[in-house]
Formats: sequence, C-alpha cells, structure tokens
Amino acid sequence: MITWFRALTQTWIAKVLFLLLVLSFGIWGIEDTVRNLWRETAVVRMEGASIEVPEAQTAARRELQRVTRQLGPSFEPEEPLRRAVAMQAVENLISERAQRLEATRIGVSTPDAVVQEYVFSIPNFQTGGRFNRLILDQWLRQNDMNEAMFLQLVRDDLQRIQLIGAVRTGAMAPTLLTNAMVRFEREQRVAQVAEFPLLEAPEPEPPTEAALARFHANNPDRFSTPAIREATVAVLTAETLADQVEVSDADLAAAYEARHSQFETPERRDLQQALLPTEDAARAIAAAWTANADFDAIQQAATAAGGGALSLGDLTRADLPIEALAAAVFAAPAGGITAPVQSPFGWHVMRVARITPGVTTPLAEVADRLRREVALERAGDLAFDRANRVEDAIAGGATLEEAARRYAMTVTTVKLDAEGRDAEGLPVVLPVPAAARQEALRSIFTAEMGRAPRLAELRQAEGFMAVELKAITPPALKPLESIADEVRLAFIVDARRRFQEEKAAALLGASRNGASLADAATAQGVQSDRMGPFGRQPVAGTPGLTVPPELLPAIFNLRVGEATMVPTRGGFAVAQLLEIIAADPAADPAAVANARTTLMSQSADELEAAYLAALRTRAAPRINQGLMQQVIP
Repeated sequence: MITWFRALTQTWIAKVLFLLLVLSFGIWGIEDTVRNLWRETAVVRMEGASIEVPEAQTAARRELQRVTRQLGPSFEPEEPLRRAVAMQAVENLISERAQRLEATRIGVSTPDAVVQEYVFSIPNFQTGGRFNRLILDQWLRQNDMNEAMFLQLVRDDLQRIQLIGAVRTGAMAPTLLTNAMVRFEREQRVAQVAEFPLLEAPEPEPPTEAALARFHANNPDRFSTPAIREATVAVLTAETLADQVEVSDADLAAAYEARHSQFETPERRDLQQALLPTEDAARAIAAAWTANADFDAIQQAATAAGGGALSLGDLTRADLPIEALAAAVFAAPAGGITAPVQSPFGWHVMRVARITPGVTTPLAEVADRLRREVALERAGDLAFDRANRVEDAIAGGATLEEAARRYAMTVTTVKLDAEGRDAEGLPVVLPVPAAARQEALRSIFTAEMGRAPRLAELRQAEGFMAVELKAITPPALKPLESIADEVRLAFIVDARRRFQEEKAAALLGASRNGASLADAATAQGVQSDRMGPFGRQPVAGTPGLTVPPELLPAIFNLRVGEATMVPTRGGFAVAQLLEIIAADPAADPAAVANARTTLMSQSADELEAAYLAALRTRAAPRINQGLMQQVIP
C-alpha cells in the first residue's frame, strides 16, 4: 500500500493537486490582498494621479473642523452640509493634484532648503523670534497631520504661489471700466425726506377688554411660552477627569523642560542708534559717542554727516533682524558703544543705555499650574478612552444614567428652553464649561425623542456629551390675565405703528400724483427736509445729513421725481429723489487709483479661477460616487 501511495505521488494528477493545495494556503495567507486586487480604492482617478479614500477622509475631517470653528460652538453640521464639506475637500485635493501635475509639466520645483526656510519663518511656529519644533508638533497633532503631509502641503503652496503669481500678473483694469466704477461709487444724490417716528404718533384710545382679548389671541407667537425640553445630559470632559490623573515629579520636570521658553523672560536692552552712510563717518561717531554720551550731540553730528540718530527703545535680541547687529549689541556692556556694523541700510553704531536682565521662572513657582496643565492634557486622552467604553455600555443595553455613573461622567436632568432658561425665565445650570454652553443647548434641541443617546464631541470643552430626551412641552398661549400689561403695551405700540404707516402711505400717494413731496408734506402738516448731496455710503456724523440708512438703497434705485417709502428702526420714512450729481473721474485721481486697484484685484481673481478650472479640465478627474460615501465625515 505504501509503495502504491509513493508511486501515486509521482503522477501528474498528484502534482496538480499538490500545487492547488499550495496555492490555496498562499491565498488564505494574503486574503485581503487578493480580495482587493480588482477592487477600486481611489475615490478620484485623474490623468497622472489618484486620490485614495483614506487621504480624502482625512481632508474631509480637517475641512469640517475648519467650518465648525468658523461658525461657532453652537453650530451642529447636518448630513447635507457634511456631504458638501466632503465634496469640497475632494475638490481641493483635485485642485492640488492638478497644480502639482502642471508644476511638474513646466518644470517648476521647490528645493527642500526653500521649504525649510519658509516653515522656519512662519510666526505661529516661533517663540521669541526663533522656530520652535514643539509648537509645530502640537499643531500637527491638532490638525491630524504628520510631518510629511505638512511639508508636502507647504511645497504645494509654494509651487501654487509661483504658478498663480505668474497668471495674476496678467490682470488689467481698462480705463473705460475704471471710470465707470468711479462714476458709480462717487455719484451723489439729493432727496426730500419725511420721517414718521413711532414715538411721535398720538396716544391711541385705550383698548377695550374685547379688543385686548382679540389681539392676544391673534398673536400667539408673541404671547406664548417657549418650548420646554426635559433631557438627561451626561458630560465627560478633561476638566472632570483631571483629578484622576497623577503627574509625577519626573513628568513635571519633563514638561517644564519642554515648555521652558514659556517661563523665560528674555534679556532686554534700551538702545540708541546712529545710522551713517559711510564707515569713516560711523567710526567718527563711535569715537565721539565713547568720549561723550550726550545723545543730542550725537544726533546733531549724525545729521551733519548725512545720517541720523534715534532711540530704538527697549528691545530683545529677537527684535533685531540683523544677526551681526544683534551679536554686537548683546555683547556690549551697559553704557557701551558698539563698533560700526554694516547692513543694507548703511553703517550702524549702537549704544546700550540700559540692560534689563532676563528672568527664568523656576519650576517651583509654576509647579501647581503646570501640573494642572499636564493633567488636563492627559485627561483629554483619557476622555477618549472613557467615551468608547460608555458607547459600548449603552450599546450593551445600559441606560445613559447607568453608563454615566459607571464611568464617572457628570450626569443631570434639566428642563429648559432653547435659550437655556427654565419656565420662570431663569438660567438653567448645565454641566459644561461656559464656552460650551451654546453647543450643549444645540445638542439638546436637536435630539430626537425615542432615539438612543449617542456621545458627541464637545468642541469647546475637550470632552463629550450625550443627551437622552425625556419629554417635550410645546409652546402654550399664556393666559391673558397673567400678561395683561404686556399685551396692552404691545397693542398700543401696534396702534402707533399703524397710524404712522397710514400717514406715510398717504404722503407717498400724494407725491406720486404729480405733486412734490415737499408740497404734499406741507399740505398734510408733516415736516420734510431737503437732504444731500450724499453718496451710497455717507460718512456718519456729517452735519445736516441724517438720511435713514434703510432709505439709501431705495433712493439710489429711483429716477428724478420718483418717491419711495420704507420702514425704519424707529418708524417709517418717505423720500423723493430731487437731483442726481454725476461724478467726474478726471477730477478725482485718487478715486480712479483706488478703483483701478480694486478692479485689478478682481480681474486677477477671475484669471486665477479660470486657470484653475482649465487645470482641472486637463486633469480630467473621475470621482467614484460609491466611494464618496466613505469620505463623508
């Protein structure tokens, strides 16, 4: 039998079966690779480039964070906006790729040294005028980027500046268009204006009880209680977890060393400078200054030598942009005079009038504050871990209160309106920092009844919040007896408004029937004033010019003789256009120059947009709509 099996293994059938067995084990080991071999993984395919799903997801998250920061803590992005943000992020990536392809095609490059110099010059990454790597690392973490991604972003930006800069230089502002813009902006008008303030309306008849009841019933939006929501709110923040984090003395020392620049006050020097055109003149001034410290005499001597002298004030080394000058100044003693130092501006001679030594705050003085800061940072990481556990507990059937108490969340039940007030109109305390209050209210009033609570990030509080909606009390009309005075006052104000509106409408009608507004106003016993000339944006406080701002757009849309009526903040206003004063561009060269600058900027923007659109068309991007669903943040 064994001999028969050995013979069988030598046949071609056994060899094929063995090969299939090897292949099956091999494919099992690289299952993911084989499975994705023919599966599309790029959300965008372009001519010469592609954009993979993970890169698009990161860009979409970053874009959503940017939008959220701009719109404020109370903003909660809905699904349509998230889709729009994802598409915008992908479009930005397409534009970056298209520009990178164009830069490669025409031979534009950005050397590593240029990228490094640019990064080192970014003020936000500097401490005391010098590049601080720790600040950059912190920025990268906050923006979900690594160093390679950031440097590529900088490189792309520098290439974009070269490409777009060349295109924008072709912007022009034709004289015909410039003059037309000046005529539009500088045109002035004169109008007859009559105002009808509510405060000047006569006191109406006191309302009857029946009229008051009708007014109350016909205006429920003005006299109803706000919608009240009852909700359980659970909050998990770095602030609440900080007390659970231990910071050892070694951790504290390491944090102090990493942030050493925060606790240093650099040395400052009160400097006086003489700037001369030649080295000989500078040496003569240095000798004279060494012999006599009288600064007035040095100023006179420097001026006579074709230069000048002035006091620079109290400066740090970082405040001096020329390294050779900074080295000379900070090597000199108090009262010392530096040897002449040359720069592109001439020859400098400096005197150190006074030295304020630098101070380093010792660790002992900042230990408590620094320990708290480190604890808060670590508590932020701990909050993420706890948040995952809370979500698992809720998914496992725990109530929000049970999960909150299990993982040391702050939990409370509140009843409030959209402004954060209770039924009595008093502010309700929420277990969130003040900066996150509006964000928390937004979450409560977007929660849905019966929906399982979900942890959402508190962007203004370094933490998370979950809301379980318990009940909704809809708005209800307040009883008339409880707010009779409020309703009576509203009735009187409404009556005053109707009275003034009818008077203004009557004057407008009279001025439209061929009579001038001034004559019609006199006939009706209404005061009117001739105002102007004034422009589209009159200077506030101009004597004799008090055109209601609500009237301006309407007046500049009228023909001479036409009248209009608008509501204002204090009542109503009626105006009739009397005269149009055209602007003369030839008489106002400053206005022409400003208009030309504006038009050239607008033209450059349009050229840039057209160029970027052309690059996108050439790249021919193809967006995979199926994979776009995975990009939505």
